[in-house]
Amino acid sequence: MLAEEKAMLVPSLDEFVRVDRIDRGVELRPSSPATALETMLINRLRAGEMSAFEEIVELFSPLVYALAFRILNDREDARDVAQETFLKVFRHFERFRGDASLKTWICKIAINQARTTDRWWRRRSRAETVSLDEPIAAVPDNEERLQSDFIPSRDASPEAVAIRSERSRQIEQALARVKKDFRVAVLLRDLEGLAYDEIAYALGISVGTVKSRIARGREMLRVELEKAGHLDSDCRQDRESGTVK
Repeated sequence: MLAEEKAMLVPSLDEFVRVDRIDRGVELRPSSPATALETMLINRLRAGEMSAFEEIVELFSPLVYALAFRILNDREDARDVAQETFLKVFRHFERFRGDASLKTWICKIAINQARTTDRWWRRRSRAETVSLDEPIAAVPDNEERLQSDFIPSRDASPEAVAIRSERSRQIEQALARVKKDFRVAVLLRDLEGLAYDEIAYALGISVGTVKSRIARGREMLRVELEKAGHLDSDCRQDRESGTVK
């Protein structure tokens, strides 16, 4: 369950609704090179160290589960997708050539597996399937719903913790109402910090399409937050004045 708890961490409300300020006027940065840790794990796995694969699973499980869950809106399906993703990583690791970072390559496998699962259910017309574009139903705190969507600071007051928890819930609900393709692009950029060309690789689309989906996805998220009355007054004034934040 620890991986799932990490997976559902979300940034603060301000970080989400104002994040595209960072992208305005910033030129496309190149793909992030493999980190030293990734390079070490890759070399160890290629040398036949099975413990390296276990570390890869531990490192990327939160990311894979989060992507799968936010595409499928189903916890069991997300767990299945995560399992299948890492099976494919293991079976096809010899195909990894380093054209993208290990993280981006695993993202691509996870997204494709989630799409396959989605198509599988759609073909079978499962009556209870929830639309990918419908909001996630609220789950009582005493059920499987995670008790916390973030790790609070040791210095955080109970009031601050409660506010942060409520804002995380608001963002999750708003994200669930953003159309799937735009939602995934925003998640990869704003939660995982992937570069535009990394997202293009993971989604199999052009960089221009990536930038368009991110911009539209952020706007959809703002609209959903605004509908629910969750944008603060500064953000509303910026929208009315035409300033992007």
